[in-house]
Amino acid sequence: MREIFIERRDRLLRIAIKENKVLTECFIEEESFEPLPGEIYKGVIKNIVPAIKCAFIDIGHDKNAYMYINPKDKSKSLKKGQDILIEVTKEELGDKGAKVNGFISIPGRYTVINNLNTGVSFSQKIKDENFKSYIKDNIVFPKDIAVVIRTNAQFVDVDIINEEIKKLYATYEDIYTKFNYTLKPKKLYGEGGIIYKILRDSINGDTASIVVDNPSDYNIIKEYIEGKPDINIDINHYEGHRNLFDYYEIEKEILALRNHRVPLGCGGHIVIDKTEAMYVVDVNSGKNVSHKTMDKTAYITNLQAAKEIARQIRLRNLSGIIVIDFIDMKYPNHRAKVIEALNEGFYGDKNKTVIYPFTDLNLIQIARMRRGKNIYDYIEENCTECSGRGTLLKLSYISLLIRNEILKVDAENRINNIYIEINNRYEEAIKGNIIGFITEIEGLDKNIYLNFVEGTEYFKVEPLIFINQIENVKRYKVEI
Repeated sequence: MREIFIERRDRLLRIAIKENKVLTECFIEEESFEPLPGEIYKGVIKNIVPAIKCAFIDIGHDKNAYMYINPKDKSKSLKKGQDILIEVTKEELGDKGAKVNGFISIPGRYTVINNLNTGVSFSQKIKDENFKSYIKDNIVFPKDIAVVIRTNAQFVDVDIINEEIKKLYATYEDIYTKFNYTLKPKKLYGEGGIIYKILRDSINGDTASIVVDNPSDYNIIKEYIEGKPDINIDINHYEGHRNLFDYYEIEKEILALRNHRVPLGCGGHIVIDKTEAMYVVDVNSGKNVSHKTMDKTAYITNLQAAKEIARQIRLRNLSGIIVIDFIDMKYPNHRAKVIEALNEGFYGDKNKTVIYPFTDLNLIQIARMRRGKNIYDYIEENCTECSGRGTLLKLSYISLLIRNEILKVDAENRINNIYIEINNRYEEAIKGNIIGFITEIEGLDKNIYLNFVEGTEYFKVEPLIFINQIENVKRYKVEI
């Protein structure tokens, strides 16, 4: 059973997905004017560097986008100053601009159309040859585009598929019209944020409910689901006093993702570390001593680790090269089962993931395409006191957690005096914009007593009920 939770704050949208009560994916989108994957732009080629086979393209943002030149992009005749229609495939990262392609694709729930090729193709998850033959005989689409039939198309009538293609092609033509009549680089098409991608890509036959706390998002979801015959989902508008993620205890699970060590049910554990070039996962048997042989212990630990590693990679949105150091196994069938567990763990993952066979050193290598930022980018920042070698929670996330605690206190009993202890590393940033901080934690209508303490992990929030409590901390009162 799949459950989707959607929480919106002023500048932040967070979406969590649970499978059978276990958190499997978490998406976070900050309000930003940066180009996002899936958006389509009119660009102007500013420079071509043959040595690295790359074109740099002005798309109307501070940073030029970049595009690798290859036959797929039909880009052999690219020239400096040329107008070009492109689609963003990766967002900006550090000093690098967005990565783009020289062809465009427009996704729907049942199909995707693109101008890279022509003809009909099918999702690799569709195995039914009779269905494929039926679709090829009955599908209607313009011959200047390619149509990819998605997995969800198996559960609806072909007329619904044809109707969606018709709508997608109308959007495609509108994009080209704007491209021809637009003089400057600009965005021509965008889905309007991650919520539409989740509705399109993450709702399936197992989805039982969606819980959402924003009225506008509730209406968007309700409108999207209406008229979709393969969707039967309960949509619940959460109107509680506390934050949605806090109420459903998702916040605790997100905070736990900072832990490098993850326990396994068998008594073993995995350790996830990041190097400059890759992520490294180490598997340890730990306290798993319940089996009579080392071979059995290694196999059971590795099997549980494979399932948990796949979940952690998706949940943390790790990408690039990931190397897993499993415990040595000498039986080929044990290795095959571990790889099978990894593959099952990535079933339904929208990020392209390739799992390579075991090496002689019992290592597994995974290559996972980057799609959005990883979870650490949203909740952590580099620590300035250790030359960037360590990390600490972002002040924006600390503020969110403190706000949750204050709302929780308010829900139980109206309290006007709140004492907060917070690590002194945040002192300069908070005092530099004290009104902004108090506003963020929803403390403008309260007396806030703020104490910066060295060595405190995260923070502490304490309601002040008695007069002697207030007297003891009065020197910390924030005056606005």
